[in-house]
Amino acid sequence: MELKIKIIINPSSGRQTISQTVNDIVGYLVEAKALYRADFCYTRTKDDAQNYAAEMQPGEYDLVMVVGGDGTVNEVVNGLMQNGTNTPLAVLPAGTVNDFATSLDIPADPYSYSRMLIEFNKMQIDVGKAGSRYFLNVAAGGLLTDIAYKVPSESKTSLGRMAYWLEGAKDIPANILKGLQLTVESKEDFFDDEALLFVVANSMNVGGIRKLMPYAELNDGLLDVLIVSRLEIGGLLPLLGKFLIGDHLSNDNITYFQTDRLSLSTTGAEEIRLDLDGEEGNLLPITVECIPRALTLIIPSGDDFLSES
Repeated sequence: MELKIKIIINPSSGRQTISQTVNDIVGYLVEAKALYRADFCYTRTKDDAQNYAAEMQPGEYDLVMVVGGDGTVNEVVNGLMQNGTNTPLAVLPAGTVNDFATSLDIPADPYSYSRMLIEFNKMQIDVGKAGSRYFLNVAAGGLLTDIAYKVPSESKTSLGRMAYWLEGAKDIPANILKGLQLTVESKEDFFDDEALLFVVANSMNVGGIRKLMPYAELNDGLLDVLIVSRLEIGGLLPLLGKFLIGDHLSNDNITYFQTDRLSLSTTGAEEIRLDLDGEEGNLLPITVECIPRALTLIIPSGDDFLSES
């Protein structure tokens, strides 16, 4: 099979070596006589990645390959959902955190990645929808959830994940003392109290923490919801420790459940804005729902996830 590929690249994502990585992948595909055509599209401004994905015609490409972080992937997902072509998506992690690619063990080395494309192992996955916007991995609000779009791109490139921790550390003392007046309604659960943060996720990995959402599956038709109730500074470090070892669900400040649809709102004076895969989202109130198996993803063969040949 000779592949027709559209490659959407965010040149500001990751280190400078990413261009060489992409070139090596293309080189391996050519060497294996597995590439018919590769069209490169570079993003310059917001929504470029979404527009590149949205303009594809049915059957024009065998797959679209997105090179960037979670935010760039989010734009491409919105473009794919907008055009409805169901063109398979391949993600090459090149950002600072790359939660989604990590959850699937997507290879980063050029040879293994090119083999993944050649094997063309497909998986149908769910997509989240918050209002009119789609997300692949997470919709969140509250403490530290706005760091991804507050940190300048040049800081992300030069400092990597350290940029996130430095930005977050500046706001913790002020934010920890004030909770968000949050109301969460679904048929499975109800929350109406002060919250430190909330996370609605499609996969286990969020914010660089592996298995933050331990029961999440990419194609179960459900979103996993985690709410951290307001707590004092003294309770923060113990809870962070529980997050890191995967014992956080036993904490009294944690609410966790699964649902296919929920509403988020606030009765407080402070506005609450969603983060969608590292991109700035809408203000509450908002309805969030799961669109089952709405997207086709290229994943490594032999993966434990449900796939189709």
